[in-house]
Amino acid sequence: MIVAFSVAPGTTDENGLVHDAVAAAVRIVRESGLPNRTDAMFTTIEGEWDEVFDVVRRATDAVLAVSPRASLVLKADIRPGHTGEMQGKLDRLDDALGSD
Repeated sequence: MIVAFSVAPGTTDENGLVHDAVAAAVRIVRESGLPNRTDAMFTTIEGEWDEVFDVVRRATDAVLAVSPRASLVLKADIRPGHTGEMQGKLDRLDDALGSD
């Protein structure tokens, strides 16, 4: 499965910023060893249901360690028996774009 998620603290630092809390969450994802990618809005992670959601939970806990409240947004593509789809989907899109 592929899960795109965004987790952010419900409160900000004195400058109205959330990047330190988000960095703590992304660090958990990167250290998980699962395929992942982070962009300006979401972190995407790929793996089996239990391992992906364990990472999402731990990333959320990292944010909650610095804020009494967290916001979590999730989108999942659940396709049993398929792996490598984070890149596979992009490759198929590029092929389709190249055939125009």
